[in-house]
Amino acid sequence: MADGIVIETERLTLRPLTMGDAVDFQRITDDPAIIEAIVFLRSPFTVDDALALIGQNANGRDLFRGIWRRADSSLVGLVGSHIRGAGDVEIGYWIGTAFQRQGYAPEAAGGVIRRLRMQIPPPRIVAECRTANRASWSVLERLGFRPTGAAGQRPGRVELELPD
Repeated sequence: MADGIVIETERLTLRPLTMGDAVDFQRITDDPAIIEAIVFLRSPFTVDDALALIGQNANGRDLFRGIWRRADSSLVGLVGSHIRGAGDVEIGYWIGTAFQRQGYAPEAAGGVIRRLRMQIPPPRIVAECRTANRASWSVLERLGFRPTGAAGQRPGRVELELPD
């Protein structure tokens, strides 16, 4: 999974997070609204937590890409892709509170999906979301995801998949 490919979209640059990104990553993530939505984040989310998450990029199964706004090089969020079983890749994302509702989540996740679809064979792409998280659910629907009818692997979440 660890691929150093940089993904460019209309307004964004996505690249794997590096240890040098930890302070900025911590800054946009240590927010009660973000931590409440992402079950595996601790509060407070420290620079050490950011370094540990970034370190997972080396495990071959997880890839955390930072989302940078090209206009001013601001780190606005993250898209993760995670190998989950034979042929499945789960994507997830979060956008810093100050940058939400500007279309960055679907633009960034769409860029990662296009990259994943270039693999041969392309993986089955899944996501998990709480139905009460209307903003994220809306992003996933906009990208074409549909509920599978299965519970997610994380408590309170529903699995969605992206049809071929």
